[in-house]
Amino acid sequence: MASTERLLLSGNEAVALASLHAGVRLGTGYPGTPSTEILEAFSLIGGPAQWSPNEKVALEVALGVSFAGGRTLVTMKHVGVNVAADPLFTAAYIDLTGGLVLISADDPGMASSQNEQDNRHYARAAIVPMLEPADSQEAYDFTLAAFELSERWRVPVILRMTTRICHAKTEVIPGEPRPSTLEPHFQRDIPGRVMIPAYARPAHHKVRAKMEEIARWNENSGLNRIYPGDKSLGIIASGISVMHAREAAPDATLLALGVTWPLPMRMITDFVNSVDRCIVIEEGDHLLYEALTVAGLKVEGKPEMYRFSELNVTRVRRIIAGDVSPEAPRPRGKPPELCQGCSHREVFEALSRLDCIVSGDIGCYTLGVLPPFEAMDTCVCMGAAIGVGLGLRHVLPEAEARRVVSVIGDSTFVHSGLTGIAEMVYNPPPTGHVVLIVDNSTTAMTGRQEHPGTGRSLNHEPTNKMDFVAVCKAMGVKNVEVVDPQKDEAKFEEILKDMMARDELSVLIAERPCILAVPLIRKLEKAEAEKRCAAGGCAAAPVE
Repeated sequence: MASTERLLLSGNEAVALASLHAGVRLGTGYPGTPSTEILEAFSLIGGPAQWSPNEKVALEVALGVSFAGGRTLVTMKHVGVNVAADPLFTAAYIDLTGGLVLISADDPGMASSQNEQDNRHYARAAIVPMLEPADSQEAYDFTLAAFELSERWRVPVILRMTTRICHAKTEVIPGEPRPSTLEPHFQRDIPGRVMIPAYARPAHHKVRAKMEEIARWNENSGLNRIYPGDKSLGIIASGISVMHAREAAPDATLLALGVTWPLPMRMITDFVNSVDRCIVIEEGDHLLYEALTVAGLKVEGKPEMYRFSELNVTRVRRIIAGDVSPEAPRPRGKPPELCQGCSHREVFEALSRLDCIVSGDIGCYTLGVLPPFEAMDTCVCMGAAIGVGLGLRHVLPEAEARRVVSVIGDSTFVHSGLTGIAEMVYNPPPTGHVVLIVDNSTTAMTGRQEHPGTGRSLNHEPTNKMDFVAVCKAMGVKNVEVVDPQKDEAKFEEILKDMMARDELSVLIAERPCILAVPLIRKLEKAEAEKRCAAGGCAAAPVE
């Protein structure tokens, strides 16, 4: 592709294109706004990509790709890194082979998330480098740089995106492909990859030494830029805050940090000393400000009120001016709601009528907490519905315990509900328990992606399908039933009520495809039926 070609790409699309140009052998991840489109775009332009059951598995698969000498991309939203943290922290100790880049797509302002965590903390805690692009061009450039950085020092690299970077479209001039020179091959390295204590202890010292080398490299990496201006005001920023600062204070001198861990402290020190006043503009926590203050640099941070939600040009101007007066209230938007015709409606109507104590989970069915249903009492994180419900069952008086129902979606069940079933079978409450899987045959909330329970891969091709009934029974749940809550609402409520009254472990699967996914599902089923017919295996008419 010619380097003069100009494209209008979102940050997610830019990462996908860069991954293709980097020669990524496999992209893995779990869908989660605002990261979802990266793997979808990567697949559309010819990159090999797959959805994993959850983020931990996605990173573990990526580690295997790296050990085999292939470059690999792992995508997830910020809370997904919590799930992947176990392998991530140990992966930092391991000598990788192929470049491994992990995308953390943070969600300041919680547009579609249950918390507002700032994943810059992970780079420091896990001892891995972090790059932060400020627009789509940098998302493209930094992705390529991240793979090269990963291979040079044999460490995972986090590319931190945020909602605005992921979804905003800006100009990108792509370069020539820069694939790895490595060819897939397994080279045994037991001390470098088997993290028993004897090997992990020296590995910890080794990774700290690597970070010191990367810090020295970062002083002249070319990924941190100074925009010259009036020396009376200096601004240090990273990510989308760079763009806000450039617009809010166009005459200021600006240091835009592209590598935010490890920091280029000599460069930063020289910058701070070159301006009369220096203020750190950062979205989220006060990480940069605190790091520079600890280093003895005279910088200003933002007032505490600006820690919350996204920054914008107006807020940055207020920060520079030291304005801590109350901000104008944001316009109220239309509350989200379950789609008309969604089968979850019948589910939550029944839960409400039966006065259930509902331990809920993450997905579009979480909207059952809102009027007119108001039929969800807890929601913590992916997969928590079952464990929280069991905790309630163990302690509540019997009359209340029998009202507890754990509600979890099909994609979420695969993601992290299986261990909850294991807990339920292993430590059953005296009153038993009821798990309600609302199976709409898709990962609906993030844009109707596939998962192991749909029988279709990321690009909607047929693959093996996980059987929820067989899995639950194999794990030890004897009472498992499937019902379409829309087709027979009375039967659904009757079965649910009966399960709640038993001293048994029960799983009820409310099975009906998402109303928005039905057209695509029918199209895919029809195409597959026609394909079977063409191959001589037609036993029935194509799906209408």
